[in-house]
Amino acid sequence: MELLSSIRRNLLLRPFRAVVIDDYRTWKGIELMVASWHIARAIERNSTAPRIGVMLPTSGMFPASAIAAWTLGRTIVPLNYLLSRSDLEYVARDAGIDCLVTVGPMMDLVGGPLPGVAEVRLDKLKFTGLPPIRMTNPLKRDDLAVVLYTSGTSGRPKGVMLTCGNLSANARQIQEWVGFGPADRVLGVLPQFHSFGLTVLTMLPLATGASAIYTARFIPRKLVELARTHRPTAFVAIPSMYNALRLLKDAAPDSFSSLRFTVSGGEPLPEAVFEGFKEKFGVEINEGYGLTETAPVTNWCRPREQQRKCVGKALPGIDQRIVGPDGKVLGPNEDGEVRMRGPNIMKGYLNLPEETAAAFDEHGFFKSGDMGRLDEQGRLFITGRLKEMLIIAGENVFPREIEEVLNRHESVKDAAVIGMADGMRGEVALAFVELKEGAVFDEGALKSWCREHIAGFKVPREIRLVSELPRNPTGKIMRRKLSLETPSQAPARA
Repeated sequence: MELLSSIRRNLLLRPFRAVVIDDYRTWKGIELMVASWHIARAIERNSTAPRIGVMLPTSGMFPASAIAAWTLGRTIVPLNYLLSRSDLEYVARDAGIDCLVTVGPMMDLVGGPLPGVAEVRLDKLKFTGLPPIRMTNPLKRDDLAVVLYTSGTSGRPKGVMLTCGNLSANARQIQEWVGFGPADRVLGVLPQFHSFGLTVLTMLPLATGASAIYTARFIPRKLVELARTHRPTAFVAIPSMYNALRLLKDAAPDSFSSLRFTVSGGEPLPEAVFEGFKEKFGVEINEGYGLTETAPVTNWCRPREQQRKCVGKALPGIDQRIVGPDGKVLGPNEDGEVRMRGPNIMKGYLNLPEETAAAFDEHGFFKSGDMGRLDEQGRLFITGRLKEMLIIAGENVFPREIEEVLNRHESVKDAAVIGMADGMRGEVALAFVELKEGAVFDEGALKSWCREHIAGFKVPREIRLVSELPRNPTGKIMRRKLSLETPSQAPARA
């Protein structure tokens, strides 16, 4: 069944059932549908472009807006409100949006309206009555449902194109893999501009008839209260969130006893977090794996198959292999690049045909850029990365993006960025800089410069001064020669 059709069917099959509970209200199935009609009407009045921007806090407003756009045959472009202003404006131009579905606090957060983009403000829209709505050309299976922007190697975000077929396939794969269905209630705080939050937290419940409990801000004590009140059967989060929950002093041991699925993704799960959460709540966290380009889930270690450091077998319909540097398919327990193909794999990168072509091999397998191995049972273990990419609190960050910002500072001759482990966020950025002749090193000023030009989570935790960055014979900086042990040559503070 098509994604939009299955969502409509589930909402109207039980029209007076609470399908979404968020920080603002409870949404019944019929209320979500009616809201989508009002939003669609407002979009029609403000937009003619094929793609619509959406910038909202994690809530029922997001699925209502997605349904509205899809009803009109439009593609949604969820905007990451944590990006810098310049990156937000770039995404709006690159995606070609002429309208943004949002609320006032979101616009205040990002510094006001985006140039040339009209706004549909949901905090000013009334959802009463039945508006006239023309179901002109609703999206079909092969139509583009969403463009999700992720970090690009050039430093600019790149748009991952996912079709209705990609999203519905991933929901169907998860449903078949773990038996997820109408009796389930999923709890989460992940942003819906992120692939994990979009598919697993938002589209999966809608497409399978399950319900969802959302909160827009990660407040550990509030999540515990929601779990005790609503008794969810599934909770999806990133490791840093699980770490904060297990360190909460006054949380009762049975706070998460209703869960049958406790899923971690976005970054590797530290052993201390796994053991600590299990000890405190008696619940084992199961790891999953996927990428924005795979819509996103490709592997999930089911509860009865729990094994540390394992992200499980590939979901139904996904063909997965490990490939060596020479392109040869490797056998069990051999490390290589994880590659895969299936109905959930992206259509490509928006406006980037060369990068799209480079992302697939000659057999049509998507090249993940992650290193891993498959055991004799087909279980996947992620062992490293081919890409020089950091994962900060579940967000992909390429070092080059931070380096380019530092290199624009008047005092910096050149910069290099690597990752350093962090107990709360998984990784944070560590920067090294060479200064121009006569310049004075000021770490605080460099961090302030970064905050002005990139999102806060990308700002380096520490910036170290070196007299010379390591380079190869052609002059290219060799990041692998830098480490936590590389000292700063900045003069000691008095």
